[in-house]
Amino acid sequence: MLRRIKNVILPAILAILIGGGCQTYSDQARKMDSAWAAGQLGVAADRFGKEAETASAGDAVIWRLEAGAAYRAITNYPASGQHFDVAATKMDAYEEQAKVKVGHETLALMSNQQNLPYEGRAYDKIMLHTYAALNYLAVGEVDKARPEIIRAYQCQQDAVDANKRNIEKAQQSEKESKDHQTIERSRSNPRFASALGDVTNNTEGFQFYADYVNPFTVYLDGLYFMHAGVDASDLERARKSLKRVQEATPGNKFVMADLRQVEARIATASGKPAEPCTYVIFETGCAASREQKRIDVPIVFAKLSYVGMAFPKLVYHKDFARALTVQAGNVTERTELVANMDAIIALDFQNEWPTILSKTLVSAVAKAAANYLINQSAERRSPWLGLLSRVTTTVTEIAMNIADTRSWTTLPKEFQVARIATPANRKLLLSVDAAVPPVEVALVPGTVNVVYVKSIHTNARLLITQFKLQ
Repeated sequence: MLRRIKNVILPAILAILIGGGCQTYSDQARKMDSAWAAGQLGVAADRFGKEAETASAGDAVIWRLEAGAAYRAITNYPASGQHFDVAATKMDAYEEQAKVKVGHETLALMSNQQNLPYEGRAYDKIMLHTYAALNYLAVGEVDKARPEIIRAYQCQQDAVDANKRNIEKAQQSEKESKDHQTIERSRSNPRFASALGDVTNNTEGFQFYADYVNPFTVYLDGLYFMHAGVDASDLERARKSLKRVQEATPGNKFVMADLRQVEARIATASGKPAEPCTYVIFETGCAASREQKRIDVPIVFAKLSYVGMAFPKLVYHKDFARALTVQAGNVTERTELVANMDAIIALDFQNEWPTILSKTLVSAVAKAAANYLINQSAERRSPWLGLLSRVTTTVTEIAMNIADTRSWTTLPKEFQVARIATPANRKLLLSVDAAVPPVEVALVPGTVNVVYVKSIHTNARLLITQFKLQ
């Protein structure tokens, strides 16, 4: 009998562990993320691109976002734009659906939330259109950047209502669950609440912006309509955007200087600024990502060997250049913070948490109840069959106890900016406080220049591109 059980159990365990659904997204993306962190951006872009082309429909959006950002970093703007276009189309399609298909919800209920389609978070949509606009600016197609900037701005307005609908939907699903009382007992268990604190407590301590506002996107909106606008209404839009950024980052002297200038232009109805200026945008570090934390669940069912839940937890990456020094002739400036992506992501996580918790609780209780019935039925047939059933359901549950750790890992940790009068020799010297050689940049012809600098970590070489707004 034992030999027969062994012959049945081992193949079952092997099939479960080899089968799909037992790897988190962070595990799947580890090779690409390692290449990205090591500065092998071409390798990372190629790997992300291949994943994007072969990904399942449910994972297509996240891989397209990663590929779009990676190809943008190596200045392959056509490939970047193609991936962003596909991601945007899929996210718009999800947004148009009244609700997620029941089949998807049922699959996730009995497995894990990673089996739901990744529809894109609010900050994903905002940054996608922000990067798409920057891609157009990088290749000199200034007019094509305009609708992308407007769309990025609109995404911020839409996000609040979308999040409210998601929370209401998850809470309604929980209320309608036949195991509602068991879910409530689990939620109120002190040991469980304490364990959850370790998942959510690291979203605190940030200076949060207003819900779903990305100050960098708003800042780009202000710069664009200030310097590439066509009429007085564009100039007024620039003023409103820069005012919003100034309220979000009150200590940034460069934002204040822009706001004063645009207000002066509106007051005097003057034309374009006479003095050439150069903006330096600094994208530094890697944004917070998600890792998995497993928690034992205080749900009591007889004949169960294991009941557990897996939750996503934010992980912050501390290796980044704190600022960029910009030298132009005898003038030296350091970039100042305009948007902290970690704060944006942490606030988004807080807003999403009620939905994550509700869905995970409903799923865990449903699986526990199903496994209990399976094991009870097997036990009635024979003790040996009961043992086999408990082992099989336990191994299956462990393998499928996966948190949804999908997140856009190639986003930066911070966006910073500096503004400086363009020097007579049209050259800048850029450096970071690390063992990275300074880089001299010869500015392209233009009245309003933008130098875009990216640094992935403290010792990474600076990636520098340019475009002009006038």
